[in-house]
Amino acid sequence: MKILPKIDIHVHAVPEVMVRRRNGEGFCTPAEIRAIYDAYGIERGVLLPDGCYAEGSSDICSPREAVHMVRDFPETFGWWFAPLSCAAGENAPDADLSWYLNQYKAAGAKGVGEVSENRYFDDPMMLNLFRHCEACSMPVLFHIGNLGRDYGIVDDLGLPRLEKVLGMFPKLLFFGHSQKFWAEIGQVDEESRNGYPTGKVVPGRIPELLRKYPNLRGDLSAGSGYNAVTRDPEFGWAFLEEFQDQLYFGTDICAPGNMHSPMMKLSAFLDEAMLKGKISYTAYEKISRGNALDLLEG
Repeated sequence: MKILPKIDIHVHAVPEVMVRRRNGEGFCTPAEIRAIYDAYGIERGVLLPDGCYAEGSSDICSPREAVHMVRDFPETFGWWFAPLSCAAGENAPDADLSWYLNQYKAAGAKGVGEVSENRYFDDPMMLNLFRHCEACSMPVLFHIGNLGRDYGIVDDLGLPRLEKVLGMFPKLLFFGHSQKFWAEIGQVDEESRNGYPTGKVVPGRIPELLRKYPNLRGDLSAGSGYNAVTRDPEFGWAFLEEFQDQLYFGTDICAPGNMHSPMMKLSAFLDEAMLKGKISYTAYEKISRGNALDLLEG
């Protein structure tokens, strides 16, 4: 049983840093991403530009820059997603967003994301975006946030609005990400869903939704994804095994300092789980790279 190089479903980069955050950090450059990938056994990643979203942004990566980075650094970035806003074009709930999606698709985009606009899942503008993404066969990778002074699509405790759109768009793949998504792998309240719950997992909404809706996928990136499957290893191993067809390795690297972030331990956690027989090699291969390659290369 050999250790496999990972495919990263979620990474951010810029060709060069122009604007830094208040803490002094900027996004990674391609060379910095490559160094982190080499340290953690990651082959290539899906580049998620954020050129259409103001919320939570400082420096940005445009779709054009994403195309150039995938072209110029194919050993690091294998694919990219389009950052289409639900307000694109006419800024209306009946705008023809397929007009833009099909052009992004022709330019090589494999999906849409990271969608992080601060609207409810069932806002008419968001429903229009999902409708056109489904029509164009463009998966959506989303971040969940709180309404106001935050970024991310908004939902209530228990994720009822996410469930609503999963049912409305059964042919559209939704990739869940962020604290407010992964906290609900277990039972949470309004306070704990905003952080990184610890201890034993009492199964919550995410397992229920994954069982009920095959179009829901799990992006295991960031501290939220890592925490969800490692806080209670016995539960985490069983979760990885049960939902092996719906889970994807990811990092959410945003800055060079992420080289030493706990979230980067997910690669080793998967390796160890496989080597110790805690998960099957089939599950390990799918989550590490197989599911991503099926999605991205068909």
